[in-house]
Amino acid sequence: MTPKGEWNRLGKTIAEKILSKKSGQDVRANDIVVADLDFVMGQDGTSPLAIKAFENMKAEKVFDPRRIAMVIDHSAPSPLEGVSQLHQQMRTFADQQGINFYDIGDGVCHQLVPEQGHVVPGNLVIGADSHTCTYGAINVFSTGVGSTDLAAGLISGKLWFKVPETIKFVLNGKLPPGVYSKDLILYLIGDVTADGATYMAAEYTGEAIADLSVEARFTISNMAIEMGAKCGLMEADEKTVAWVKEHSKTPFETVKADDDAIYRMIKEYDVSKLEPQIAKPHTVDNVVPLREAAGTPIQQGVIGTCTNGRIEDLRIAAGILKGNKIPHNVRLVVAPSSRQVMLQALREGLIEVFVQSGAAVVTPGCGPCVGTHNGVPSNGENVISTANRNFKGRMGNNKAFIYLGSPATVAASVLKGEITDPREFL
Repeated sequence: MTPKGEWNRLGKTIAEKILSKKSGQDVRANDIVVADLDFVMGQDGTSPLAIKAFENMKAEKVFDPRRIAMVIDHSAPSPLEGVSQLHQQMRTFADQQGINFYDIGDGVCHQLVPEQGHVVPGNLVIGADSHTCTYGAINVFSTGVGSTDLAAGLISGKLWFKVPETIKFVLNGKLPPGVYSKDLILYLIGDVTADGATYMAAEYTGEAIADLSVEARFTISNMAIEMGAKCGLMEADEKTVAWVKEHSKTPFETVKADDDAIYRMIKEYDVSKLEPQIAKPHTVDNVVPLREAAGTPIQQGVIGTCTNGRIEDLRIAAGILKGNKIPHNVRLVVAPSSRQVMLQALREGLIEVFVQSGAAVVTPGCGPCVGTHNGVPSNGENVISTANRNFKGRMGNNKAFIYLGSPATVAASVLKGEITDPREFL
């Protein structure tokens, strides 16, 4: 431990810098702060409870309608009468408060928030969804909260935080052909384990990160929560700045970790020989090289979700599926992550490729990932998915088995009806 008198002479991590600025204090890991929020988000699985808490707190107005969004994405379109009532509650609240609102078909909250320019580097963001950590890929401290904390944020524009310690991942080398950011983050989760970074900030850096597109980086930050991390942060480089300026007009200042920042742990890897990875049922850290799971029969594939439903992911999958037919005893569900992504996929002919291959293309949104509709598997079936979770019952049936892989792995596997190395198709 560093003596307290020496703290002011030491550098800071990204998390410490953002929480210092937003709280107006010189804070370090394990300090407790109340900080100003730049953006607040809720989805249809959590917003109704937040609205109830908002009302129980006797609140009348949100702190700033421009800095709040609610998204209907988890059960979109509604599969049940009761869900429809909850959706209507959200629509009414959004109309009354004048907040940003995204209805069925607009897409997944974690695609929409950065895509629509709501967040920029240096921001502090909360969302009532555990994968809010996604925006860390563009240098945002973003983290998931419960519905009551969301209500507090809606009212005050502030929330309390314990400043997390940080685990730094230094990723050297470049990913080989046929190996993607999804394989990389699965490998890291398998190594660190599902609770290896609990309540820590994860910082991802190195040549491998710099080489990735911003879309591919979102995949890594999205799954920081799967190793227990509170957020998954990356520094902003030229790619980040260009991407953000393309999507937002809001001025921003990027945040960089100091060279002498104090980390709980630094883990260094050479990714240049990484193979495609698979997370086997029923935990995300049950990760093996794909070759150890190759040949496992597959009845259904899923391409989409907040992890891998972006245009880059659809291009990769379509590149493998084009000109091929999915066998009659295998199903593929494709869920673009937003309306904009779906329109771009239409313009590029990707949707036509999916439909001609035999896939079912569904409404932009969370679709089959959460198991409320759009592809609930049967008892004993094996599913290969680009989602971020494979817990028992995750897709709506606790007697099914979910394997996780990259969009390329899913596309290759549904074509052969068994878990298949996508490099066979490249």
